[in-house]
Amino acid sequence: MTTGLDDVTLHQLLGRIVYFHSLFIEPAFTPIEEHDRGEACCNHGSDAHRRTAYGLLATTAWIALDEIAATLSGHHVPCPRRNNSCCATCRVATAGAAIADAWIVTEHRAYGRPQPDEHLRQVCRTAAAARLAHIFAAQHTAACSALTSLIPTVGSPPPPAAENLPLIGELLALWQAPLTTARHPVVSWLNHCTALDDVHRVRETKRSQQ
Repeated sequence: MTTGLDDVTLHQLLGRIVYFHSLFIEPAFTPIEEHDRGEACCNHGSDAHRRTAYGLLATTAWIALDEIAATLSGHHVPCPRRNNSCCATCRVATAGAAIADAWIVTEHRAYGRPQPDEHLRQVCRTAAAARLAHIFAAQHTAACSALTSLIPTVGSPPPPAAENLPLIGELLALWQAPLTTARHPVVSWLNHCTALDDVHRVRETKRSQQ
């Protein structure tokens, strides 16, 4: 999945997450009830001594995901001892899960759909955490034991398709096969939207034409 990935491709995909979050999600975001802290990262749950958030993550473009996640009240479930010595790869996984959870809940609300059930939210959280963290770890030679827990189990349902939930669907699809965008801009009708209302309108138009 990661063979041949370069900084240009990864920066494009990371930038797309940041841009879409700022354009679509932030204006419509509503905080939800805070959860308890999550599980300890590799460095705080054992004596793993993995590369840290301060020593590695903060020096890369991936820090943007961690910064977004920290603003997602009720969706972000960080290490109980969150600090600069956290495992960098665990932090990426946690950030990816928080972003996916906030996006799927916000999309459902914006499209007038019932709130997603916990099972669907967990599928999206796990998929985003796994895809982002595995690529980060491969790029920076920063594997950690948490990655093994992010492998989907046999029989796990697939994440939402882009035709149903365009933002979270595209995010998960792009990071499942990032080589397909290598050194090429992502071409999508989402590029022409400026708000979730636009996304909803175009989505409904496409559905009515099927």
